[in-house]
Amino acid sequence: MTYLELVNAVLRRLREDEVSFVSESDYSKMIGDFVNDAKRLAEDSWDWTGLYTEVPLTTVSGQNLYTLTGFKDRSKVITVHNETDNCVVRLESLKRIRQLDLGTDSALGTPIYYCIDSLDSNGDLRIRLYQTPNSAKELSVYGIKRTGLLTEDTDEVLIPTNPIVQWAYAYALRERGETGGQSVSEQALFAQNDLATAISLDAAHHPEDLIWETV
Repeated sequence: MTYLELVNAVLRRLREDEVSFVSESDYSKMIGDFVNDAKRLAEDSWDWTGLYTEVPLTTVSGQNLYTLTGFKDRSKVITVHNETDNCVVRLESLKRIRQLDLGTDSALGTPIYYCIDSLDSNGDLRIRLYQTPNSAKELSVYGIKRTGLLTEDTDEVLIPTNPIVQWAYAYALRERGETGGQSVSEQALFAQNDLATAISLDAAHHPEDLIWETV
C-alpha cells in the first residue's frame, strides 16, 4: 500500500471522507503523522523479510572506515562477506578493533573483522574494518534496512500494512476522544494482536532465527 492508501484506510475507519493527497487537509496530514508513527512501531518490532537487503561495498587501500548509505540508526548489519577472497568478515567489538589498530600501528592487510563505529553527518551507519584494506576488496553487507518517514503520496512500505493501519487507527481514536462504540483500549489490543500475527507469519520464513544454539 502507498502512503495515501494507508491514510485513506484509516480515514474510512474513522467514517471520514477519503482524500486525493495526504496534505489535502490538516486532519489528513495528522492522520499521515499517525501512519508514520505506526509504521515506525511496526518496523521496529521485528526484522521483517521485506527489510532484508544486501549492499555492495568496495574498499580503498588505506581506508578502514566506510559509510553504509541508507542504513540509519534503526538499521542492523547481520553479515559481511568478502567476495574478493570468498571469506566471512567477522563481527568484533569496537573496543577490540581499536585496540588492534593501536597495536599494529598502520599495518595493512585483508579485513577479517568489522564493527559498527558511529553515524555520519547524514545519520548513516559507519562500519570500521580491521585490518585496514591493503587493496580494493569487494564486500557484501547484508542486513535489515529500516526506512525513514513516508513523505510522498506514492511512497510504499515494505512490511505488512494491516498492523500499520490498525495502530494508526488506535492513535486517531485516542486523539479524537469519542469513538462511536470502539474504545481506544479495545483498538490497541486488536492492533497488538494483528501485529503479533503478522510477526508470526513472517517468522515462518526464517525459522532458523528462532532456534537457540549452544556453542
